[in-house]
Amino acid sequence: MTVETDSFASGSPPPSPRADLVTAAVFVAISLTVLALALQMPTFTDRGGDPYTAPGIVPGFYGLVLAGISSILAVRALRRGALKRQAETAAPSGLYSNARLAIAAGLGLVYTVGLVGRVPFWLASALFIAAFVGAFEWDPGATPKARLRRLAVAAVIGLVAGGAAHAVFQEIFLVRLP
Repeated sequence: MTVETDSFASGSPPPSPRADLVTAAVFVAISLTVLALALQMPTFTDRGGDPYTAPGIVPGFYGLVLAGISSILAVRALRRGALKRQAETAAPSGLYSNARLAIAAGLGLVYTVGLVGRVPFWLASALFIAAFVGAFEWDPGATPKARLRRLAVAAVIGLVAGGAAHAVFQEIFLVRLP
């Protein structure tokens, strides 16, 4: 099973390679801007501060990660023929895209307004990530066993990512979390 099959299990076509390449270029530009601005932030080492507590570390880390992920998307798009002259594949319908946007926005609101600050951060993050993965990997045409397996994988991803985010922020970045 390929990445495209997993990501678009509901039968909709994947985005065109050209759309992926443009998206990757936009996010590389954003991430490099974030990284450049993070490097301009003060480090407070001149005042005896620990360089690992500089305020630009976290945004710089995000910029690096986003640049890496965007670069991977660009390479994938190029391998799929983003620069070749070809007829564009049909993009998902507006209704389908709007529904996915509404789901993502709703889950984000539940996370930020309903979970963060009310339950431990690791649990809020685990629930959000598991719900997000589960919602976007849901395949109504799959067998009940396959759907259950996908939900179990979503739960594991959520727990691991929630725990990892908590550990990274608390132990490495020394950020007190709610």
